[in-house]
Amino acid sequence: MKKCIIIANGEPPQKKIISFLNKKGYKIIICADGGAVNAMKVGLTPDIVIGDMDSVDKSILEELKQKSRIIKVKRQSDTDLEKAIKYAIKNRFTEAAILSAAGKRVDHTLCNFSLLIKYFNKIKLTILTTHSLLLPIKGEVKLTSIKGELVSFFAFDNETIVTSSGLKYPLKKSNLHFGRNESISNVSKSDVLQLNVNGGILLMIRETGTVIEHDLL
Repeated sequence: MKKCIIIANGEPPQKKIISFLNKKGYKIIICADGGAVNAMKVGLTPDIVIGDMDSVDKSILEELKQKSRIIKVKRQSDTDLEKAIKYAIKNRFTEAAILSAAGKRVDHTLCNFSLLIKYFNKIKLTILTTHSLLLPIKGEVKLTSIKGELVSFFAFDNETIVTSSGLKYPLKKSNLHFGRNESISNVSKSDVLQLNVNGGILLMIRETGTVIEHDLL
């Protein structure tokens, strides 16, 4: 398994999240443009900085050139975070944990979250914010949980059908189409959650603090 951390240009990541990911084998740091500034704020030196470089001061880039590989990509057909994901795929990373993907601009945040679905078949992506972990799911999946864990589920097309085992409010061939039917603040009643997701991709949201405290990733 080849794992990396991708840092975007939203709210700076927490050190405890980075430490947790390091212990889980996420070592390489790829920064999407201004994500390099976020990395430096928490004492990290990026291995790679990629993007159009419009969010990093020249003085910082000069400093980073001594320690990091800088890849300038001018194209505007994708975001800097997407450029970082494409780099990870091209360089055969199998998993990427994305940090700093949420911030003040809702449009940027939604776009970042959508990348979990867009690249689902190419790399295993997870987004961790200060409070939430977002995980895309398809097919039959077993997840380690704890009794009382809060979880929520969203799907974004009419084809996604979900059946669950281990939840207080079971999903039985439920169509969780965004804007019509969601499963908010469901509760785990087991140490193992089983999900069967057919026809589309389900977005599961867990509490970051719970995942770290109980090592659920």
